Amino acid sequence: MNIFHASTILAAVMAVPGWAQPPFQSSADFAKYAMKLRENSLLELEPKVIVPTESTRAGVRGLYPWKLNIVTTIFWVGESASQNNPVHNFSSSWDRDWHLNFGGYDNPDPASRRRLPEGGTIPGKFLPQQNPFYFALPYNDVTTGSHKPEARTVIPWFRQVFERDGQTVLRDRWIAIRKGNRICYGQWSDCGPFRTDHWQYVFGNARPLPNLNKGAALDVSPAIRDYLGLGSLDVVDWKFVEFRDIPSGPWSRFGENNTFVIESRRNQTRVVRTGREPKRVPDDLPLPRKDDEPTVVTD
Repeated sequence: MNIFHASTILAAVMAVPGWAQPPFQSSADFAKYAMKLRENSLLELEPKVIVPTESTRAGVRGLYPWKLNIVTTIFWVGESASQNNPVHNFSSSWDRDWHLNFGGYDNPDPASRRRLPEGGTIPGKFLPQQNPFYFALPYNDVTTGSHKPEARTVIPWFRQVFERDGQTVLRDRWIAIRKGNRICYGQWSDCGPFRTDHWQYVFGNARPLPNLNKGAALDVSPAIRDYLGLGSLDVVDWKFVEFRDIPSGPWSRFGENNTFVIESRRNQTRVVRTGREPKRVPDDLPLPRKDDEPTVVTD
């Protein structure tokens, strides 16, 4: 709206019978007022658009961020407590009988392990009953039988998998672990090292806190160690991944808790019941609604 049009409108308005003296000193003031009204009306009529970011689209493929240069140590099922491992690993944070349910002692000695053709190793004396590609991170979402107060808001997938209070939503989740140009995948089986409360690092942007093991903030199993060629104290990158984005590999072969094994048995059951192969999922299925997508909490 230019000043000429504003002055014309102002004159017309003032000519209306009974119109009081307007609070504008000039047509320029009136033009500014009219433009302000127009802008306000447009804000009310036009929809507000929120542009998705990585932090609000955590469930979209590849958008979980890498945690870089994380000091990493090796731990194993059946490990006894020591100075750098203050809690034994016969039990885990979520399984009192971890040693029994795994199938035995996951001996880290390379001479006692069986090498897999695709890379990595498994115990030499038995087939593991849980995924031998496992890890621990320093956060547990439950304590004394209930979820921690922050768990609902800091865990990206909480709402999608929550079943009841006190039942962890972290156990058996997958991460990718990168060393150089090699990537391994593993399932979350325990909490540590040293602490179980550092959600700011596990789900946010905070760096690991100092501890007795040079700030170690990721424990990995002997199978992951051998696949990536890690030393007893090493540095890796890691990130959360969705199951649909994980390629098959040695991490997909063993374990009652292994998502690959569970899905394979489910598909075999469908074949037995129907007598035919399960239908292929169409590629053109609609994308999930935005309401169904998880969020990432950052500091």
